Amino acid sequence: MDFPAFDRNQLKQFDEPAEFLKALSHPVRLCIVRGLMRKKKCNVSYMQECLDLPQSTVSQHLQKLRSAGIVATERNGLEVNYVLADPRVEQLIQILFAKDECEDE
Repeated sequence: MDFPAFDRNQLKQFDEPAEFLKALSHPVRLCIVRGLMRKKKCNVSYMQECLDLPQSTVSQHLQKLRSAGIVATERNGLEVNYVLADPRVEQLIQILFAKDECEDE
């Protein structure tokens, strides 16, 4: 059976991937994700210091990534660390950037 190349009845299946890509579509968020790939987990203070951005700005970017299911939090006492939550993001970042740019330093 032949399927049409473009079928407007199938557009719903593109909603989630589009939202996923939209959440990544900012240089700071891409940098955060790549940094989490390198470091595995990290708190906002460390990210803020490395990025040289206000803590509120970093938190806003993290909230967008968290809402999209790209990052999650792990609590250790009072400290909240962010980790990657969606394995697709690592594959995508490795495609966008050289693989060795994404590995631990």
